[in-house]
Amino acid sequence: MIPAEFDYVRAGSVDEAVSALRESGDDAKVMAGGQSLIPLLRLRLAYPSVVVDVGRVSEMRGVREDGDHLVIGAMTTHYEVLHDPLIREHAGLIAEATETVADPAVRHRGTFGGSLAHADPAGDLPAVALALGAEFVVAGSGGRRTVAAADFFVDYLQTAIAPDEVLVEVRVPKLGAGWGYRYEKFHRVAQSWAIVGVAAAVRRGNGSIAEARVALTNMGATPVRAAGVEEALAGASPDAIATASERAAEGASPPSDLNGKADYREHLARVLTRRAVTAASGGS
Repeated sequence: MIPAEFDYVRAGSVDEAVSALRESGDDAKVMAGGQSLIPLLRLRLAYPSVVVDVGRVSEMRGVREDGDHLVIGAMTTHYEVLHDPLIREHAGLIAEATETVADPAVRHRGTFGGSLAHADPAGDLPAVALALGAEFVVAGSGGRRTVAAADFFVDYLQTAIAPDEVLVEVRVPKLGAGWGYRYEKFHRVAQSWAIVGVAAAVRRGNGSIAEARVALTNMGATPVRAAGVEEALAGASPDAIATASERAAEGASPPSDLNGKADYREHLARVLTRRAVTAASGGS
């Protein structure tokens, strides 16, 4: 299909993007890599009056260190994230999940920030951001502000980004010594959207699990933190993983659709959580 008519603005800086969004009111869309927005426009599921393209805003691209955090520019492509040495050294869970995103063509055009701002509950990166305790830096008419991952994902395809704001960068705490990680994903062969996915980061200490962070993909309208699993694993022996994983679906509201009913997704959440936490804790 052909998209509905809209005006197009190519921003050269974050300030230009914010200015264009402010002048356009609530009826504007930001385009990063376009891998999510363009299909919505073609199917006429989105009707923006203005599309603000931030594809050439260089200050929104790249990965750098800032103390005990990595700062990932929103316009950094999946390919760049996947091959960045800082990501692999300090945030391997992001690299592992990014490798499962779509296909090589999409990973070369799609962006880290665009995927997170799109907030598709079947997308892989929102759950990873939640598990790692990432922070989102957004810029708007009132300046810049930081939003915790727990507050960033509001509802289905909705985030805490205001109409006159743009996601600039994502701050991710480094995983230090003693941490292991794993992203487990179950999806149809014909496409890479997760039917269910599990992001797990585990810190071992003195033979036990000192801390576990577990978040679920496509188990609700937003990514879900598996608080019951985390609680059961704190200070526990690795032998407790199987029992703790039975609590994976607690508090989740998985959808029922052509890919699977809610109870099937709950089963997958338990199975994939056991696999992800076992691998993250150094088991097999």
